[in-house]
Amino acid sequence: MADETLQREALSSRGVLQGLAREPLVHFLVIGGLLLGGYALLGQDTAPDDSSTEIVLSVDDLAQLLMIFESKWRRQPTQDEFNLMVEDRIREDILYREALSLGLDKDDTIVRRRMAQKMQFLAEDVAAQQEPTTDQLRSWFAEHTDLFTVPQRISFRHLYFSPDSRGSSARDDSEMALAELEDAPLDTASAESLADPFMFQDYYGDRALQAIAGEFGPEFAQAVSRLEPGSWQGPVKSGFGWHLVYVDNVIAGRVPAFEEIEQEVKTAWLGIQKADAWREAYDDMRAKYTVLLPVPAEADTAAVPAESRPPEALAPDREAPL
Repeated sequence: MADETLQREALSSRGVLQGLAREPLVHFLVIGGLLLGGYALLGQDTAPDDSSTEIVLSVDDLAQLLMIFESKWRRQPTQDEFNLMVEDRIREDILYREALSLGLDKDDTIVRRRMAQKMQFLAEDVAAQQEPTTDQLRSWFAEHTDLFTVPQRISFRHLYFSPDSRGSSARDDSEMALAELEDAPLDTASAESLADPFMFQDYYGDRALQAIAGEFGPEFAQAVSRLEPGSWQGPVKSGFGWHLVYVDNVIAGRVPAFEEIEQEVKTAWLGIQKADAWREAYDDMRAKYTVLLPVPAEADTAAVPAESRPPEALAPDREAPL
């Protein structure tokens, strides 16, 4: 009986532990333990005497390290792994400070570019924090419908007449083929026998004019957009030669309803707000500075091409404001 009682108690305890293992609060306490363990092992002093050598890692900093590890490895780090991450973070901070003390950031193109980029991100983040209302987006959409217009789309097939094969008679041959096809029903096999092989497709379905222009040239695309569906027409010239074109279908361009593309409108609106915020922030920063450019000495101006010389109003040997 005593053994059975002990077994029941053991099973009950195991069930309780399994239940606790699924509790988010327990996960939080485990993570907290890892964070505190990292602090204890590395001996972080919360009140160092010399503030210039003080490295303070907040709980948020350590939690971020933990999240980075979990996102990469899909599991929590062991205590040793976590300690290594913390030490790597401290090493990075120490090396950064030592580099600054040696002036290694000065006149470094990559550092300068990165810092400038971060300033731009800061300016844009101000705009990104704004959440537009639906009425704001509707009003902005009404003023910028051209940004969301769905272009006309065309489905067509074509017959190609190659100047390389036919020389100057390519256009005349296409006109003769058109006369044969004018009253005949659409028969791809017999129609193709009249033309030359084309290096790409013979049929293009549901293509925007921009895509057609990218393959055949803008003049061809505009000519095809004016053709009526349902018959062979042409000849139409492209960058390849001459074509007879049979338009199957034309889907007219349109402006979608706001409800169809509300998320796209919001994304575009935020993009404009970020660009405006950055431009205004930079204008404010730029107004604080005067830029001075060197002006060639009088003796050097003769060797400088006239178009490259500074304006006449700028005196030589003086720095000139930009």
